[in-house]
Amino acid sequence: MKKLPPIEKIYEAWSAIEDGRITLLDDGTQAVVTSSDGAKSYRVVRQIEDGKIIYRSNDKATYWQGYPGYPVIAMLMMEKQLPLDLTVAGWFAGVNWHEVNMAHKSDYAAALQEVIEEKGLKKERVTHARQDAEKVMDALKALDVQVGRLSTRAKKSD
Repeated sequence: MKKLPPIEKIYEAWSAIEDGRITLLDDGTQAVVTSSDGAKSYRVVRQIEDGKIIYRSNDKATYWQGYPGYPVIAMLMMEKQLPLDLTVAGWFAGVNWHEVNMAHKSDYAAALQEVIEEKGLKKERVTHARQDAEKVMDALKALDVQVGRLSTRAKKSD
């Protein structure tokens, strides 16, 4: 993977999975991921182009920043291409990341710190989660896949 996301996007992906906000569609090449505030749904599509695997999404990070946003990361976890510890994911259930990120003006580290404090996570859990997030980042870096924009007008193919 060429461009990596901020590590905090791993925590957002954990929340999406733990909260049941990701649905794999059809043959598993597509997913719909609902935002943490329930206001939006993002699509992720796995395609093969010129022999390369590309994950396309219409979430803002993937679309505008060119790195895998939390919907892409969540799909990769669901496909077992990235490590997923459901115990750790459970520690981040029910977080409205949209609200927290907006409050911190997209300072993702500050947003994560607020979530950790609000959840009352002890140092051991924070360390464990950070280590797991680093494992996911290492695995993401090693993946031979690309990410790209998915048109917001794209429709699910039958």
